[in-house]
Amino acid sequence: MPRIPATSSADLPDRAALLTRSGLEFIEDMIAGRLPPPPIGETLGFAAVEATRGGTVFAGAARLGAMNPMGGVHGGWYGAILDSCMGCAVMTELARGEIYTTLDFSVNITRALPEGTPVRAVGEVQHRGRSTAVARGELRGRDDDRLYATGTTTCLVMRPG
Repeated sequence: MPRIPATSSADLPDRAALLTRSGLEFIEDMIAGRLPPPPIGETLGFAAVEATRGGTVFAGAARLGAMNPMGGVHGGWYGAILDSCMGCAVMTELARGEIYTTLDFSVNITRALPEGTPVRAVGEVQHRGRSTAVARGELRGRDDDRLYATGTTTCLVMRPG
């Protein structure tokens, strides 16, 4: 399981730090600890662990704080880790000076995920155009490779300034 360090808003990179790197360089710098990880990973118990052009892998496990009133992992946790791996997969395709935002994402949960189960979320870009990108993701058990959820996303690619 990756160690997920605490991050404060003062630690987060500013827009200049983002725009001076390609998306892949930015994700690689986060994984290597040269940039702080986003606070959502600390909050929800997951982090990026691998990145290649067009793909990322996140690892983590849902904790007690992600449980719904019935004692199951809340669907939003599945959505958050899949949105992160798919969006960051899109980010690995970005050139310096480009940013992205999620336009739409969909998650299909295939089975209940027990609290504390180590998982890997794999995101892969399916299409990168001038202004949009499409990616898919899978959430699988780290130890048994069981499929827990799938997802798709469409992202808007922008060139600010």
